[in-house]
Amino acid sequence: MNKVSNFSIRHPWIVISLFLLITVWFALQIPKVEMDPSLKGLIPEHMTSRVNLDKIEDVFGGTDAIMIILETDDILNAKTLNRAKKISDELETWEEIDKVNSPFTVQDIRGEDYMLIVEDAIETIPQSDKQEEVIKERIKNNELIYGSIISRDFKAMAIIGVLKDDVTDDLILTKVNKLIEDIPGDEEVKLAGMPIIRAEVSKNTQSDMKKLMPLALLIMLVFLYLCFRQFRGVLLPFMVVVMSIIISMGLIPMLNWKIYLITVILPMSLIAIANDYGIHIIAHYQEENTSKVNLSEEKLVAKVVSSLGAPIIAAGLTTIAGMLCLMTHIMVPAKELGILAAIGIGFALIASITFIPAVMVLLPKAKPIETAVGEGKKGLLERLLDFTANFVTVNPKKITIVFIVIVALISLGVFYLKIDTNPVNYFKEDSSVTKATNAGNKYFGGANTISIMAEGDITDPKVMEKISNFEETIIKHKNVGDVGAISKIMRKMNKELHSGDERFDTIPDNKNAIPQYFMLYESSGDLKKLVDFERKHALITAKIPTNSTGDIQELVGYIRDYIKKDKDSPLKIVGGFGDLQSELSDAVVKGQLMSLITAAIVVGIIVMFLFRSPVAGVMSIIPLSLAIVSLFGLMGFFKIELNIATALLSSVMVGVGVDYTIHFLWRYREEKKVRNTVEAIRITLTTTGRGIVFNALSVVIGFVALMISDFLPVKFFGFLVVVSIGACLLGALLFLPALCIIFKPKFLETKPQEKIKGVAERVEYQN
Repeated sequence: MNKVSNFSIRHPWIVISLFLLITVWFALQIPKVEMDPSLKGLIPEHMTSRVNLDKIEDVFGGTDAIMIILETDDILNAKTLNRAKKISDELETWEEIDKVNSPFTVQDIRGEDYMLIVEDAIETIPQSDKQEEVIKERIKNNELIYGSIISRDFKAMAIIGVLKDDVTDDLILTKVNKLIEDIPGDEEVKLAGMPIIRAEVSKNTQSDMKKLMPLALLIMLVFLYLCFRQFRGVLLPFMVVVMSIIISMGLIPMLNWKIYLITVILPMSLIAIANDYGIHIIAHYQEENTSKVNLSEEKLVAKVVSSLGAPIIAAGLTTIAGMLCLMTHIMVPAKELGILAAIGIGFALIASITFIPAVMVLLPKAKPIETAVGEGKKGLLERLLDFTANFVTVNPKKITIVFIVIVALISLGVFYLKIDTNPVNYFKEDSSVTKATNAGNKYFGGANTISIMAEGDITDPKVMEKISNFEETIIKHKNVGDVGAISKIMRKMNKELHSGDERFDTIPDNKNAIPQYFMLYESSGDLKKLVDFERKHALITAKIPTNSTGDIQELVGYIRDYIKKDKDSPLKIVGGFGDLQSELSDAVVKGQLMSLITAAIVVGIIVMFLFRSPVAGVMSIIPLSLAIVSLFGLMGFFKIELNIATALLSSVMVGVGVDYTIHFLWRYREEKKVRNTVEAIRITLTTTGRGIVFNALSVVIGFVALMISDFLPVKFFGFLVVVSIGACLLGALLFLPALCIIFKPKFLETKPQEKIKGVAERVEYQN
C-alpha cells in the first residue's frame, strides 16, 4: 500500500487526472437511469408469489387497476350520476383500459316471469326522489355492486378501470387527472390502486433525490469546515464523496439495473460513509502537523498515510463486507444496493489513500492546528474527550455493568417489533394515497386484493360448488371485505330464475345449467375477468380492508390451509398483490437475519486477520451486537416497523460501526508500546477519539437529511441511523475501553522488546 501512496505523492497529476477522467465517464451514464416503483420489482422472479401472479396474469390479463372514488352525501343524486357516467364512458374509450367496472357497466341480474334479465345496474339517471329510491332498492339487492361499487351508506362510488399490459403509470395518472379536471363536479375525488401508488412512489423518489442529496452535501460541507477549519479539510473529503456517488449512480444503467424506492438511501450512504477515510487522514494530518514537527509536506503526508494505511484499509474492507452481505438478502433492490454501495465505498477508500495525498502534496503546507494533548487551548471536543478518558479509566467495571443492564432492558422491545411491507404505508397519513386507500377500505371492501385461481372444468357443478363453498367461507374472515367470483353470479342467476326464492341461492346441480347461464350472462355482460374463454380457469378475488401486513399474512395463511385440507380442491394458485406483500414480509425477516449474521461473521474474520487474533474478531463484534439489539428493541418500543428500508440498517451498522472499534484498537495497541494501560487508553481517546467522533458525526449528518424524506420508511431509516451510530460511538468510546482495562486482551499487550522499539521510534520521530 505504501508503494501506491508513494506513487501518488511522486506523480500527483497522473493520479488526479485518472480519477477525474473516470468520474466524468460515469457521470455521462447517469442520465440513462430508469426507475421501477413496482412491488413486483422488489421480489426475485423465482419466488412463489411472483410466479403465481405471473401465472394468473397470463390467463386473465393484467390485474392492475385504477379506482376513481367519488364521495358526496348522496351518491345517487342526478348531478353526481351524470358526472360518474361521463367518466365511466370516457374510460371505456381509452386504449389503455381493458375493462371498466362502474354502476353503468356492472350488470343487475333479476328474474321476471321465469325469464332472466341481465342489464346495467343503473340504466337511466333518476329525475325524482321516487326514481332514486327505486334504484337504491335495486342496488341493495345486487350483490355485484352493493358494497363493492356503491358504498352501503350511498356516500361513495367507485369507477374501476382495469389496465392492459405495459401501460405506464405516469401516463395513466396524467390522463386520469386531466379527465377529472375536464369533468368537474362538487364531489370529492380520490384515486386509489397500485398504478397510482407506483406513480406517486416514482414521483416522490425523484423528489427525494433532488432535495435530499443537495441538502446532505451542504450539511456535510458545513460540518467539515467546523471540524477542520481548513480548505483541504473541506475540499478533499467532499470531492471523494461526490466522485463515489457519481461512480455508483453511473453503474446503475451500465448494469441494466433500475432505481427503486430504497435506492434513495445509496447517495445518502455514500455522503455519510465515503468521507470517513478522508476525515481520518485529515484529522491525523492535523494531529501530526504541530509547531514542534519540522517535516516537508511530502514527508508529512507520506507519514500520515503510512501510519493510517492498515486501519483505514481494514475499516474500508469491513464496511464493504457489511454492504456486500446484503447480497444474501432476498429482495432484489437490497442486493443491488449492497453491490453499488460497496463499489462506491471501495472507490472512496482507494481515492482516500491515493487521490487525497496527490492533491495534498500540491497544496502549500497547512498552518498547525494545536489539538494534541497539552498543546494550546483545548476546544469543547477535546475537553469532552479528556473527561471521557478520565471517566473510563476510573470506572471501567461500572460502565460495563451499566451498558449491559441498559441493553438488556431495551432488548425487551424486540418482542414488540412488527414487519410492514404494504406500499401504502410508505406514505404519511395525510397523503392522497393513504386517504384514497382508506376510502377504498371503508366503502368498497378493500383497496388491496388476494387472487385465487381455480383449475378444471369450471362448468362442472362439483367444481363450481367447491368454488362457491370457498367464496362463502372466505367472506366471513375478519380480514376480507368483499369477494368477487363466478360462483356468486351463478347462484344469483339460479335464484332469480326461480322467482328470487332463497332456497335456490345455490349452484345448480344440472350439468347443462352452468354453460347456459354463461351464455345468458355473456349476451349482455362480461365474464373475462372471472372465467377464461375455455372455461378451464376461474378467478376468485378477495378484497382486503386493511393496510396491516400482519393481517394480510394471516389471511394468506388461512387460504393456503383451507386449500390444503381438500386434496381434490380446484383451487390451485394463490397470488395477487396481497400475496406478494405477505411473502415480501417473510423475505424482509429472512434477508435481515442472513445479511446480519453474514456481515458479523465476515467483519469478525477481517478484524481477526488484521490483529492476528480470534479474540480481536469477537471483541469487535460485541459492541456492535449490543448496539444492534438495542436498535431493534427501540424500534419495538417506538412502534417503528421493520420494512424494506429499515431492514437494511443492520448491515450498514455492522459495516460502519466496526470502523470505530478498529481505529480505537489500532491506536491503543500502538500506545501500549510506550505506555501503561490507563495512559494508553487516555491518549487513544484524546487523539484517535477525535477522528472517531468526526467520523461518527459525518455518518449521522450524511443520513440526517433522510428525515425529511416524503417516504416514512426512508424517514425512519434516517432517524434510526442517527440512533444506531450514536450507540456505536458510545460503545467505542466507553464500553470498548472499559473492556480493554478489565480484561487486558493479549493481542493488545506488547512484548518488552516491542516496547523498547516503540519508545525508540517515538524519540527518533520527535527529534
